[in-house]
Amino acid sequence: MIRIDEAAFLRLVRGESRGLLPSSARIGLGGVAGLYRLGVGARNLAFDRGWKASHRADVPVVSVGNLTLGGTGKTPMVEWVSRWYRARGVRVAILSRGYGHSSGMNDEGRVLEENLPDVPHLQAPDRVDLARRAVEELESELLVLDDGFQHRRLARDLDLVLLDALDPFGLGRMFPRGLLREPIRSLRRAGVVVLSRADLVDESTRRTIRERAERAAGPLRWAEARHAPLDLIDAEGRSTPLSDSQGRKVVAFCGIGNPEGFRRTLAGLGLEVAGFRAFPDHHPYSAGDVADLSAWARATGAELALTTQKDLVKLRVLDLGPAPLRALRIGLDVMDGSEVLDRALSALLPSGKDAP
Repeated sequence: MIRIDEAAFLRLVRGESRGLLPSSARIGLGGVAGLYRLGVGARNLAFDRGWKASHRADVPVVSVGNLTLGGTGKTPMVEWVSRWYRARGVRVAILSRGYGHSSGMNDEGRVLEENLPDVPHLQAPDRVDLARRAVEELESELLVLDDGFQHRRLARDLDLVLLDALDPFGLGRMFPRGLLREPIRSLRRAGVVVLSRADLVDESTRRTIRERAERAAGPLRWAEARHAPLDLIDAEGRSTPLSDSQGRKVVAFCGIGNPEGFRRTLAGLGLEVAGFRAFPDHHPYSAGDVADLSAWARATGAELALTTQKDLVKLRVLDLGPAPLRALRIGLDVMDGSEVLDRALSALLPSGKDAP
């Protein structure tokens, strides 16, 4: 993840910061990006040629990952894949690095624990060891590797790679000049490419994204999905229908990799958002932040404050000043290519497991 001032960095690489100093900085970042590209290419070549070892688990591994820094909707995809296998009686475990938290479960992990109470989630830097533990100690029959496209030490049987329709190719440049973690041609390793937030762009844009991906990587198995709002939940896990947000003065905030995706989802619900704040991804909310947000909600006359589930698991408060605080819970909805995903996932079903 990006650890510097995220907003300033994004303004810089998008070209929004003008002047001699930002222009010089972009030139310097371009040089560093060239070195980064060489390093990524050398590492991938080492794995492709077997010079670096990939360790195979005793059960199938499905990786959910992406090409870019920032949020592409991996967590809803991990949840969707896990539910797909659980519905077929498969014992699943989720493995992740645990970015954004120095101890214990990070925010994405806590969301998955809440939404998937029957699926164990293991977090640690050594995911090869996690895979061994999941199989030997938890008797897992299939592993879902969260944010695993670049983690090649653990071999996988299927790579699901997400592209965010709002910025699928990370400004078209390698980090740190852009947001690409590796070149677009790396999609050749993907089993299925899933265009997330596909409902937020038109059909022509979706077609253009696919064409650009396939020019770089060749023919791809392709699916398109949206983040479907499900309900509103409070800090105690109580659910209320989406209709409770209608006709009320709303403020919203988030600390996620793609705040614009959250903003557009709210707009798609027809909500009039009186104020919107974006914090850095994985923002650790303090008591001061809660007091500031409460004052902000009071000053705007908000009747409801909305955030993401990823943010709510860190805040754990029922209200911000006079406004009830609720998280908009999101689920993945496959718009196109469900048969492509079904075939890819079905190929890894353990013997004796079948459709529900």
